[in-house]
Amino acid sequence: MKLDIRGKGGFVITDAIYNYLDKKLKKIDKVFQQELEAYVVCKVYREATKVEITIPIKFITMRAEVQDKDLYAAIDRAVDKLEAQIRKNKYKMNRSLQERVGLKNAFSSDYLNIEELEKELTSPVKKKLIQLDFLSLDEAITQMELLGHDFFIYKNEDNIVSVLYLRVDGKYGLIETE
Repeated sequence: MKLDIRGKGGFVITDAIYNYLDKKLKKIDKVFQQELEAYVVCKVYREATKVEITIPIKFITMRAEVQDKDLYAAIDRAVDKLEAQIRKNKYKMNRSLQERVGLKNAFSSDYLNIEELEKELTSPVKKKLIQLDFLSLDEAITQMELLGHDFFIYKNEDNIVSVLYLRVDGKYGLIETE
């Protein structure tokens, strides 16, 4: 895999960081037959480090962006996100884009166990039954913050199922059903 790693905001890419990224991204490289190019941007902020990994492949682009206090934890989480994207979308990509030249044979034959992949895609990681409470928006925000989750499902005062979620910009979003 060809790596293009850049540091922004005064971030310096050391040999240790380069080698760590190279080692981690080899997991993704072995999934594909063609040689991949990965573009990595590391940015430093006051309290965290942000890692952005972009891997363009013919007709598609995989991308992961993670922010963490620890650089190596951010790299691990970004690579995990990319692997999850591959697991989730590989079957769809092979199936729906088979007609396009170049993507049909993009994945390594070692990674083509379709039955295992379909089982992994359709099996929930965790199943949970919840009782929806009647809450106001303020109460739902408080509950979500107390639980430490980034989303919360509840019934509002009008008996409408609502999903409260934390946006990337730190503000709250609300989805209401009919």
